[in-house]
Amino acid sequence: MSRKIIVGFDGSPASQRALDFAITRAKAQGDGIVIAHILEWSPYSFLTPEELAERHKRRKNELERAEKAILAPMVARVEEQGVPVTTALKYGHIAETLVQIAKTEDAAMIMIGRMGHSGLSSRIFGSVAGTLAQVAPVPVTIVP
Repeated sequence: MSRKIIVGFDGSPASQRALDFAITRAKAQGDGIVIAHILEWSPYSFLTPEELAERHKRRKNELERAEKAILAPMVARVEEQGVPVTTALKYGHIAETLVQIAKTEDAAMIMIGRMGHSGLSSRIFGSVAGTLAQVAPVPVTIVP
């Protein structure tokens, strides 16, 4: 049974590099890849029923767009390399949701691209990489 590598993917150049690195590793080790795209979404409990309906419609449209515009081209790219690939498209906090996906998929590791943001904002608000490094149940590779 092949192991799975979760790749946090948002379409950025950093996530492209992480996916490229994951493809190289997967090919060398016979692993599969799960391309995970997380849309951040905060649950608001104070919305009216009309606002909730509009929000649900917008959420559905965002999921469809992400599937077609972001994930489908990357799946084709990974398949061209002969690597087994699936996707995970979810709403939530990025680091927490990647951890959840890693547990559900029984993954061997998580790979993400480094966005290059540092300094005060990262120290105050934290970063996906920093959070993953602290809470992930599997090794985390941060690709520069």
